Amino acid sequence: MPPTLQEFEAEVESFLDPWPIRGERSRFRWGVGSDDVSVFEESGAADARAELDEVRAWRGQLAEAGLAWITGPEEYGGRGLQRTFQARFDALARRRAVPGSGPLTVSLGMVAPTILAHGTEAAKREYLAAMHAGAVVACQLFSEPSAGSDLASVATRAERDGDRWRISGQKVWTSGAHLADIGEVLCRTSENGRHANLTAFIVDMHQPGVIVRPLRQMTGGASFNEVCLDGAEVTDDRRLGEVDGGWRVALTTLANERGAIGSGGFGGKGLLSLDRLSALLRHTETVADPVIRQHVGHLVCGLRTAAWTRARWTSSGQIASHAPLLKLALCRDLSALAGVVGAALGPELVADSGDWGTYAWSRFVLGVPGYRIGGGTDEVLRSVIAERVLGLPKGP
Repeated sequence: MPPTLQEFEAEVESFLDPWPIRGERSRFRWGVGSDDVSVFEESGAADARAELDEVRAWRGQLAEAGLAWITGPEEYGGRGLQRTFQARFDALARRRAVPGSGPLTVSLGMVAPTILAHGTEAAKREYLAAMHAGAVVACQLFSEPSAGSDLASVATRAERDGDRWRISGQKVWTSGAHLADIGEVLCRTSENGRHANLTAFIVDMHQPGVIVRPLRQMTGGASFNEVCLDGAEVTDDRRLGEVDGGWRVALTTLANERGAIGSGGFGGKGLLSLDRLSALLRHTETVADPVIRQHVGHLVCGLRTAAWTRARWTSSGQIASHAPLLKLALCRDLSALAGVVGAALGPELVADSGDWGTYAWSRFVLGVPGYRIGGGTDEVLRSVIAERVLGLPKGP
């Protein structure tokens, strides 16, 4: 017998009781604290590992309390409750100073739903509960040097040998590969026509034949990796979907990725709350500039519209189907913010004067184009919206 919502709330409150109540977010003050405004994590490998370890410990406690996968099927370690229970847990947890699950976004927001939808029974039982408990971390091995937006042309190959597959090729721009235990990899498995020659697998990232190297970004950080696969082995029960049916699996993952990027808040630095931008405009004495004020007005309208739309679709359960729209809106708003910052700072955006909170925005501006690529380029998403949301005919 499942609990009532009231019983569930009491259970969650009891579990969260040891954690202190989270204080209200202090208003941003110019010159206080870190001036980092990068859109991608720029910390070192040791810092990333420490943050992940904290999150994994938190997820482990959730799992022990039966709260790690509230809506998941019971046969795979979930609680089997409705979405309203998860929403209630989220609301209660936000009041407490508990770790988030940011480092597990790819694991829980992209790969786990794909395994649930397309994995074998063995894979579901081995990975799903462990992923939600933080014991297993996943990455997504899709993009390649010559197959970025054109995902259907990946060249990484998987050759079958009995009940095993051997995978060889190169993947790039893989978030968190250096921290991952498993990876969802998309490979070419036949000479069939386009979209009918790909197969997806779950690959062990710790095995011989898997080499992970950091990729240095133009921001100076190294949030992403290239992964070289040289005869890495996968058993057939770690295949996702049918042989040569990997395109359908990839679409599932991409839909989840776009939802993860577009449906939530942006970072923890208050960038889209505009506190920092307001302080910057006052500091640079451009707050009264009529052109900048007009750009800020357009930015505020875009942010408010996206937030209201996101809330409406989330409450209606339509967030997945409309994720491309929200992802495009986020990219638009980030680009608009970068434009305002550039206009306000002028040369201080590209030359470090030593003035607090000015040159730091260069990492933000350099990182924004990356959001126009992740989860599908703007051009790809516009085609998706036209064909799958609006029902327009495909282009030539």
